[in-house]
Amino acid sequence: MSRATRFLDACRRRPVDATPIWIMRQAGRYLPDYRAVRERVSFLELCNTPELAAEVTLQPVDQLGVDAAIIFSDIMVPAMAMGAEVSFDDGPPRLATPVRDRSGVDALVVPDPTETCRSVLDAIRITRAELDGRVPLIGFAAAPWTLATYMVDGGPSKAFRFSKAMAFGAPDPWNRLVDKIVETTIAYLSAQVEAGAGAVQLFDTWAGVLSPADYEGVALPGARRIIEGLGDLGVPILYFPRGAGQMFDRVATCGADVIGLDWTIDIAKARRALGDRIAVQGNLDPAALFLDPLEIERRAERILRDAGAAPGHIFNLGHGILPQTPPEHARALVDVVHGFRRADEGAP
Repeated sequence: MSRATRFLDACRRRPVDATPIWIMRQAGRYLPDYRAVRERVSFLELCNTPELAAEVTLQPVDQLGVDAAIIFSDIMVPAMAMGAEVSFDDGPPRLATPVRDRSGVDALVVPDPTETCRSVLDAIRITRAELDGRVPLIGFAAAPWTLATYMVDGGPSKAFRFSKAMAFGAPDPWNRLVDKIVETTIAYLSAQVEAGAGAVQLFDTWAGVLSPADYEGVALPGARRIIEGLGDLGVPILYFPRGAGQMFDRVATCGADVIGLDWTIDIAKARRALGDRIAVQGNLDPAALFLDPLEIERRAERILRDAGAAPGHIFNLGHGILPQTPPEHARALVDVVHGFRRADEGAP
């Protein structure tokens, strides 16, 4: 039995053949209880307070009935541990001093996550205890390309001018930066598993801004090194290369057990491109949750049919759930997935 299959089985709290659902970015502004917590603390305070991070991690499990929990944190936590000065200010992360040359890279450290990321690890321990085996708990980190874009461009970007210039034209500082990110991320995710995470996900949010050739040369090697470095942990590894739908022949070589899909790719085509050894995750458009529940059901069932069963499918949104999403529509989606029956199967 593969690691992905064991993970899928662990998600199935209901009948053994049920298709699990896991909504990415589970804790968020769409839940009133989350907003109540955020009224008391800033985003960074929430991330750094293990008891509160555990509380909002559990909310979708308790209120929506999703089949796995993902720890509440942020992809910039390792960057801060490396020495980057990051601010949020209720918006996207920003670096006070972007890393754009050799001296900037040399100033970064490869931290010990048990010291610098203790709040995340404590939140995992608390959440794991509160879950008491009800559903699996998932840890996560950013893939090297995505984390590097924030560190080099200083925040989200439309053109990624500085990151691409460094990756394409300054291989010495770029490769040193990636080396430090890879080493940091392997240690960070390993510590999450030791703290109690039953699976880990690598988010490559900006994979799709690269050409296929540049993705293969710049983004994929770092992601592959992390996945290989985590191979002995014995937990499923999920990789989500957002926007990479036209290069799944390359994505298939990353080594992950599960590949996440955004909504811009046909899930049946992705299944064929990835082969029969890799499970898929996805891929409903988050905007679909604003539609009538009957239309939500129609769209969800089409994805479930097209994804098929083998070697595994985690039903999911194609990216984060939008903050204005009506919670009752999210609950309706969970019910649709849990009640789905394929035409050739008698059980849910």
